[in-house]
Amino acid sequence: LKRTWHASPLLSLRHTPSTSQKTTTATTIHLPPFHSPKTKSTKEMSVSVSTHPLVKHKLTLLRKTSTDHKLFRELVHEITMLLSYEALSDTATETIQIETPVGPCEGESLSHLDIALVPILRAGLGMMDGALHILPSSRVWHLGLYRDESSLKPVHYYNKLREDLVSQVSLILILDPMLATGGSIVAAIDCLKQKGATNIKVLAILAAPEGVANITKAHPDVKIFLAALDSHLNDSGYIVPGLGDAGDRQFGTN
Repeated sequence: LKRTWHASPLLSLRHTPSTSQKTTTATTIHLPPFHSPKTKSTKEMSVSVSTHPLVKHKLTLLRKTSTDHKLFRELVHEITMLLSYEALSDTATETIQIETPVGPCEGESLSHLDIALVPILRAGLGMMDGALHILPSSRVWHLGLYRDESSLKPVHYYNKLREDLVSQVSLILILDPMLATGGSIVAAIDCLKQKGATNIKVLAILAAPEGVANITKAHPDVKIFLAALDSHLNDSGYIVPGLGDAGDRQFGTN
């Protein structure tokens, strides 16, 4: 009996496996001081960039111009799931006693962890379900920010954060697929800290060194988790080589 397997385009790798085997799924890199005509310089920065083959494969599909909005949304969802897994790798667990069908057992639990997801509207909405798939008990708080195309500065248009709730959670994950200038995320962190947040991490699919530098300078205590760190920003403030406008490509408005 001959079996025929039909692989899903989302799961098919379609590439030649590397001859080297990696034992970790993320690496912390240290960037040299960044210089550009628009900024002076920043201190040495560190950011966790995924090295997982699935993330690399799915990111390649995500970047392609031929990827339609349906597949783009699915890929954002899947990459966010993998980044969420990596972002919690340093989270302390609680030892608990449980009963298995065979007998008592000591286990590890994250049930004590109170997590809030903060997707930056609108592009961050595409990452929300992926994070919730891994962390289904998380709270969800929305922040509306957009980048003024002339000044490249963040503009607030929606913020319902409550100080009594923000101060309760043990971890906040900011979700924004594109970390370009970093202005919107810096503004989001400012808002959260003003409400009492003390433990914040950023999940982004792509970033430019300029944006990472701005966040690190303003909030050195915030950890950043990426699928990839690209080359630079162009004169229009887009990440190069990037993937275009993540919001437009997710929602079919390009």
